[in-house]
Amino acid sequence: MKRTLAGRDVEAIGLGCMGLSWAYGTPPSNEDGTRLLHRALDLGYDHLDTARIYGAGHNETLIGETLAGRRDAFFLASKTGIIIDGDKRRIDCRPETIRGALETSLQLLKTDHIDLYYLHRPDFTVPIEESIGELARAVEAGKIGGIGLSEMSAETLRRAAAVHPIAAMQTEYSPWTRNPEIAVLEACAELCTTFVAFSPVGRGVLANGVRNPAALTDKDLRRSMPRFSAENWPTNLALIDAFNALAAEQGVTPAQLSLAWVLSRGPHVVAIPGTASIPHLEENFARGDWVIPSEIAARIDALFTPEAPAGPRYVPAAQATVSTEEFA
Repeated sequence: MKRTLAGRDVEAIGLGCMGLSWAYGTPPSNEDGTRLLHRALDLGYDHLDTARIYGAGHNETLIGETLAGRRDAFFLASKTGIIIDGDKRRIDCRPETIRGALETSLQLLKTDHIDLYYLHRPDFTVPIEESIGELARAVEAGKIGGIGLSEMSAETLRRAAAVHPIAAMQTEYSPWTRNPEIAVLEACAELCTTFVAFSPVGRGVLANGVRNPAALTDKDLRRSMPRFSAENWPTNLALIDAFNALAAEQGVTPAQLSLAWVLSRGPHVVAIPGTASIPHLEENFARGDWVIPSEIAARIDALFTPEAPAGPRYVPAAQATVSTEEFA
């Protein structure tokens, strides 16, 4: 199933590469990451999503060193805006910072062109118009093909689009995180901006990947997320079990059901599930052409109402770094 992204036709299911370097426990070895990336292209994945922050440059380096000889086989997206200085990090979308970060990404990725380049987070100290102006100059120079935003509001999207067409908006979206339905999904459709859903299998919970959050490693990002707390998890696990039963009823895996639900939200939506497991990589792509029946989508909507999951998706400090709309 092909959909349009930054003027290119890509598979509706792409690959989020973050987990190959960071965030969900111990990342795989470079050898295993290399095998997974080549297997992804062999399967037909043609949209790879990375960012400078993923492993402090490790992810971009891995993709560059692994796939430089297959660069024409995939659509490449990366991001800037979250800057790492030693053990500290900051959000910085000043034009001069963007300019330098882009040059570094091009070097690490071993390419002279990134198909889609995102601002990873809003910089509340810099007008979005200034940041987009710099990215527009990069488009004119042929260094990037399209401009993307990540974890930003519909209002910010519209302000950005007044300066230059915005190819993509990337935000967390799955049955258990439905915030984009407040405003961003509609704004993307109005502006011909592709909506790119990250964590479309609910950070693994809708892929049967988490049953006991206490068993997650100390470095796993999910340990700090409220929905995985001891207080909230029993409520959320009951929702997950009901969702898994729906998947079994349809003869698909929970991950496949979640991905089909996300893609049913509109023809302008693509999904980028991440994984460090080749079997999961294959599973996510295997039923990419399956269309979820409307009555099943409605049952998922009724199960995962916006208020059903217990706990917000981010702790307050992390929530303060995004401008996405939130349910009351």
